[in-house]
Amino acid sequence: MKLLILLGLILNLTYASVVDGYLNDLKVEVQKSNPNFKGFDIKRGEEIFTSKHMGKKGKEISCTSCHGIDLTNSSKNFFTGKVIEPLSPVANPKRFTEVKNIEKWLRRNFNDVYNRVGTAQEKGDVVTYILSKDK
Repeated sequence: MKLLILLGLILNLTYASVVDGYLNDLKVEVQKSNPNFKGFDIKRGEEIFTSKHMGKKGKEISCTSCHGIDLTNSSKNFFTGKVIEPLSPVANPKRFTEVKNIEKWLRRNFNDVYNRVGTAQEKGDVVTYILSKDK
């Protein structure tokens, strides 16, 4: 039992340091073009995550179309029906453990919903929103 608790703590610290570093890198990028930038915003992230747009294949979708509203539950891909494991890093410790995977999925999902790559600020807002759902 102690081993499981220790493993859980280590995984939690790993994702926290990866996410903190990633958000800090995004913040530096945003500040290059906006020196007055104060920080990422949960409300902006929620708007990006929940608003519907004419996305991939001409379908009106949002991030919630595939990930659902409750990010602690599995959901299904809108296009393929494939099960998507919970987006919440608390419910799914594999989430947010590698920057390359965070970037890959943000790039792919922004492209699916918005038909473009997300800006550094948008990515930071979305990640901040997702993390806020675990509190």
